[in-house]
Amino acid sequence: MAKQDEESRHARRFGLPVATALVMGNIIGGGIFLLPASVAPFGTISLLAFGVLTVGAIALALVFGRLAKRLPHTGGPYVYARAAFGDFAGFLAAWSYWITAWVSNAALAVAAVGYLDVLIPLHDNKAVTLAAALIIQWLPALANFAGTRYVGAVQLVATVLKFAPLLLVAVGGLFFFDADNLGPFQASDQSAIGAVSASAAILLFSYLGVESAAVSAGEVRDPARNVGRATVLGTIGAAVVYLLGTLAVFGTVPHDKLVDSGAPFTDAVNAMFGGTWGGSLVACAALISMLGALNGWTLLSAQTPYAAARDGLFPAVFARKRRGVPTVGVAVTVVLASLLTVYNYTAGSKGVFEALVLITTFTATVPYLLATAAQIYFLASGRSELVSRARLARDGVLAVLAFGFSMWLVAGSGYAAVYQGVLFLFAGVLVYAFMAARRKARQAEAEAEAALAEPVSA
Repeated sequence: MAKQDEESRHARRFGLPVATALVMGNIIGGGIFLLPASVAPFGTISLLAFGVLTVGAIALALVFGRLAKRLPHTGGPYVYARAAFGDFAGFLAAWSYWITAWVSNAALAVAAVGYLDVLIPLHDNKAVTLAAALIIQWLPALANFAGTRYVGAVQLVATVLKFAPLLLVAVGGLFFFDADNLGPFQASDQSAIGAVSASAAILLFSYLGVESAAVSAGEVRDPARNVGRATVLGTIGAAVVYLLGTLAVFGTVPHDKLVDSGAPFTDAVNAMFGGTWGGSLVACAALISMLGALNGWTLLSAQTPYAAARDGLFPAVFARKRRGVPTVGVAVTVVLASLLTVYNYTAGSKGVFEALVLITTFTATVPYLLATAAQIYFLASGRSELVSRARLARDGVLAVLAFGFSMWLVAGSGYAAVYQGVLFLFAGVLVYAFMAARRKARQAEAEAEAALAEPVSA
């Protein structure tokens, strides 16, 4: 009894505010601090691409909300794909999502070290830099080991702290806005459609994480109600920050300078208030942002394998929970991410590391495609609790729009990333074959034992 009380004290379900912070914190990692400079070469037409992507991301968020109401269980896309299409589709969703999580965690930690170097000069010392990257990975893991109560607290605090400076630029920048800084509407030689697609190929990765509340539905209080709300509110909140922040930077930093900027938000703060203190402010915001994202992604990286393990599709050890957290999944994820980080720093394989990170942009969309296809299946097969035809039609349109958005994500990953990502998925097929065989053997043993236990009739 005492142990149960201890577990409940550290394992607390997330309410709507924390679930919303989880979504916003995972969507907004460190990319926001580089996005304005990344799309500046295309001109202000990139803001149009941002708008299109926002519509797609909100559609995807609404679909996840509907699916979570139907199946309010931990696992998110894995649960939806398995319910609609069976074990193999569910496993592919879980496997690809897991790959995305731990490779992305390594990338976030490496990127965070770059901002840490602004605050505490590391002097290009490879050993010190590696140690810093590993510490940045393990701190959020320790918060996860402490229990969901602490995960939620860290996520809420990190989200509030990182949004303060972001909103300073996003809102304050509007008061310093100068239309002459915007530059041309279309700065590249491409057609309007080509410029929108090209800028979208950079921007579309910024919305990964809309599924965060759905994946952790089992840890959300009243998931049938709160998961959908948190997903939509978190996505809209992130979209507002993205759009206002990018617009403010465009309007405060001259276009010719922004194109070559390595720290656009720093340049915006310096232009707004003068001085050079903006670099430290943005570095702090970026570091907090990435720690918050790592905190949330570390939990998510363990939740999908946990759900799959409970169904016999992942090793059973992943189904163990302590203080509300699948601690084995957290440990395996942080170890794999740490090994990848060590490889990156010691082998000097920058190109290989960046290729792996790009692969995650493909592997992240596999669960999206399967989840939205599951919603289309539920609606088309009559497995809907909705009685209103208008509501049914609206959900169908949203599901098709979200599916198209997910396909756009795949296309934006690039041919090389899709090719290599498919190889990662095929490697998972071998794991599935092994787990399915073990599961079948256990079922056969159970059936044999049950047959022997039956009384023999006279």
